Amino acid sequence: MIVAFALYKYFPYGGLQRDFLRIAKSLMERGSQIRVYCNSWQGDVPDELELVVVPAKGYTSQAKNRFFSSFMQRDLAKRPVGCVVGFNKMPGLDVYFAADGCYKKKALEQRAWWYQFSGRYRHFKAFEEAIFARNGKTQILLLSKIQQTDFIECYGTEASRIHMLPPGIGKSRKAPRDAEQIRKSFRQEFGIKDDDYLLLQVGSGFITKGVDRTLKAMASLPDHLLEKTVFFVVGQDKAKKFKQLALELGIAERVTFFEGRDDIPRFLQGADLMVHPARAEAAGMILVEAIIAGLPVLTTDVCGYACHVSKADAGRVLSSPFQQRALNESLSEIMSSTVTAQWKERGIHYGETADLYSQTQFVTDLIETLLETGGAR
Repeated sequence: MIVAFALYKYFPYGGLQRDFLRIAKSLMERGSQIRVYCNSWQGDVPDELELVVVPAKGYTSQAKNRFFSSFMQRDLAKRPVGCVVGFNKMPGLDVYFAADGCYKKKALEQRAWWYQFSGRYRHFKAFEEAIFARNGKTQILLLSKIQQTDFIECYGTEASRIHMLPPGIGKSRKAPRDAEQIRKSFRQEFGIKDDDYLLLQVGSGFITKGVDRTLKAMASLPDHLLEKTVFFVVGQDKAKKFKQLALELGIAERVTFFEGRDDIPRFLQGADLMVHPARAEAAGMILVEAIIAGLPVLTTDVCGYACHVSKADAGRVLSSPFQQRALNESLSEIMSSTVTAQWKERGIHYGETADLYSQTQFVTDLIETLLETGGAR
């Protein structure tokens, strides 16, 4: 059977992209042929994967998305497949992997009233509605209960089409036996002293992830804490304005930006606290990766996977609505206490006892079942 995947952009360090590639490789290992439609692909293309690069035609995101959808449907009409799996919202999908939240809810709650009359709103709502409207056929894979509540509220989506996914964390993120040696080597490499406090933030999309919020919280620390604090930001995004903010806050010499990297497990072992005050986050895989690595987490409750921080008792979750003062105070309190040692042990234990690793198998099994029962194309 041929399975087609659709996503607008692939790069090696995005959470959505990593989920997609794991599922595609799993299906290939079980004998399926894989075809991928995307506008751009960065990095190596796996052997035996057919890549179809769709031209990004149009002046707006809406126009480009419409062209992508029509191009893919025309090609599928000529070269049919058994199932189409989408990682971005668009019509014509058999399976949709929801890596983000409900656009309609966010737009109506966070935008001015007139935004709902814009062409941009009508387009993205229509593409979302093509998946979630009642009586649809698309099988929907969700990462968090937050998503489920929002989509059902906005579209009345049938529960029978919704499948809640377990996390798909790589076991390589778990704390290894030589964790202390990795930590020591990492900190020596980057010139971090034993008594320095390393804050870490990982994720592409610095505005959405709240990097500016972390910078402001760091700058608010008392002098005796700030002089020993270092902040590493790892992710694929434009860092210029965030570097400027760090400069304006007087902490630029203590902040380092890295592009996407393959050695994140070393960063998780080398750091003292994962800070993730995101503005929106359907899941937040890095939160669970940090927990099982033994790295305590400070995050916001808008993140779908913040529930794991609470369940593991491996950090602190800030309640909505977000308040910068609450983040500032929490950061200072955590750095001044010994609670992180307890959070570390609880996070490692959670990684040994909770189901955090079966997402890829779950999705692969579902797609194969659709192919076998004719529930797809």
